[in-house]
Order: sequence, then C-alpha cells, then structure tokens
Amino acid sequence: MMVFRKVPNAGDVGAVRRIVESTSKFNAAEVAIAMELVTERLEKGEQSGYFFLFLDAGGETIGYACFGPVPATASSFDLYWIAVHQDHQGKKLGRRILEESEKAMAAMGAGNVYVETSGRPDYLPTRAFYLACGYVVEAVLKDYYAPADDKVILVKRVR
Repeated sequence: MMVFRKVPNAGDVGAVRRIVESTSKFNAAEVAIAMELVTERLEKGEQSGYFFLFLDAGGETIGYACFGPVPATASSFDLYWIAVHQDHQGKKLGRRILEESEKAMAAMGAGNVYVETSGRPDYLPTRAFYLACGYVVEAVLKDYYAPADDKVILVKRVR
C-alpha cells in the first residue's frame, strides 16, 4: 500500500539521500543540498519555506518532492526536487507525486509552479516528463551550470 505524507521525520534525511543517489543524476554537492533542505525543514518547520510530499510503500520512503513559495511573489512556487528511487521508476509514481504536489501548492495559493533543470542530453527524459505533465519551457539560460550545460526553466499554471 502506498501512502503520501507531508510531515518529514528524522529518517527522511537518509531516505532522501538514498532516493537521490539511486538516480545517478546528481553529484555529491547536489545530494548534500537535497538532504540539507530536509534538515532545515526539521529544524525550522514551515518557517523554512520548504514543504515536502513523501511517498511511502511497505514502510519505506520511495519518492518525494520538495517545493515552496518564491519569496516576495504573490503566487509563484518553486518545485525544488522530485525524485523516485531507481528501483521504483517506470511505474508513473513521479507523475503521482507531481500531481499531489501541485494540488498541495495550489491549496497554499500557488498560481505558477516553476521548475529548473539541466539542458544536458542526459536530462532529456526529465524535460520530457515535465512537458508531458503540462509544463512549458519559459526560458533557457545558456551555459548556466557549466559550459554546454544550460539551465532550462519550465512553468505550469496550477490554478
């Protein structure tokens, strides 16, 4: 049985690490950032500005999303992270997590949700995922992350 939950616990720092590392998409610094966001939420609560949605199955966290309002905007939200453990990919779980996260953001007052991702060829499936879920490319910042590694910004109106 799969269950969504919104409140992080201390075990989620390790769960996020396992999930993000399993994808083989992120470097050590990026993995550390993903874990840091969970820690900050645990320490500061909602004041951190980071909100989570975890997908648990069989007592294990197998996927999650992290999102929050963009400071000093009326209704813009960032989707910071969404990942499903490699062992559970290909089952449309990422789409389920994204849809539930969008509902949560809309309930919090989100109008637009923004996603930033890499323009590298190995991120083509990631960009295709967002496009299939109704996001559109809003901007491309050339050589943003590194030479030949653009930042692709996508957006979706959720209310």
